[in-house]
Amino acid sequence: MRILVFQHVDVEHPGVFREFWSDAGFDWDAIEIDAGDPIPVLEPYDLLVVMGGPMDVWDVDLHPWLLPEKSAIRRWVLDLERPFLGICLGHQLLAEAIGGKVAPGRRSEVGPTPARLTPAGQTDPFFAGISADLETFQWHSAEVSDLPEDAAILAENEVCAIQAFRFRRHAYGLQYHVEITDRTIAEWREIPAYKASLEEAVGEENIPKLVAETDRRLPAYRATAERLNTNLMSLINADRLASVR
Repeated sequence: MRILVFQHVDVEHPGVFREFWSDAGFDWDAIEIDAGDPIPVLEPYDLLVVMGGPMDVWDVDLHPWLLPEKSAIRRWVLDLERPFLGICLGHQLLAEAIGGKVAPGRRSEVGPTPARLTPAGQTDPFFAGISADLETFQWHSAEVSDLPEDAAILAENEVCAIQAFRFRRHAYGLQYHVEITDRTIAEWREIPAYKASLEEAVGEENIPKLVAETDRRLPAYRATAERLNTNLMSLINADRLASVR
């Protein structure tokens, strides 16, 4: 298994997935898009994972590297038709790549937040073995607002109607941060844009409570991430077998 990861800030990495991939002996390469790392030849990779970041999908004047990144995602998903996982910004970039739309959210979501699998999500193999009532960790102010007909909404909540979706059978997007570890909040608070959104969303005086609540939920977050990783790898292996036959 060879995995390619697009990152947009060095502390927003695959998090707990790094441990799962290491234990499985997978090879993975992280490309720091914001630092000018060139996008490599895509064909040698089996899975593309695109992480989050403090920028928005429309910030192409401030971050011109978003344009070639979007092109690479579009080629991976539409032309190569290979497995894809997008998280937060990566989820939104996937939506744009397939002809959907991203817009500012009605309000920011930061911290532990409930969501729920839709009927489509409850039968999707990516969420096999996961409760329909999701415990998620969020940190976003933009959201996917529209998807094409061949995409299915898999999770939702009252604030953000598209918390997770699938495009065709091989590409998945998650608005929430399933990769969270015990270092995530501390590391992200060092990013000015994230620090400001955190204080605006919950109030500076409530941050210790948010940290404590998040720490309490970390075992559940980890278990969910591990199950999603197992499900995703099963889907990839099933596709490999189907392509050989």
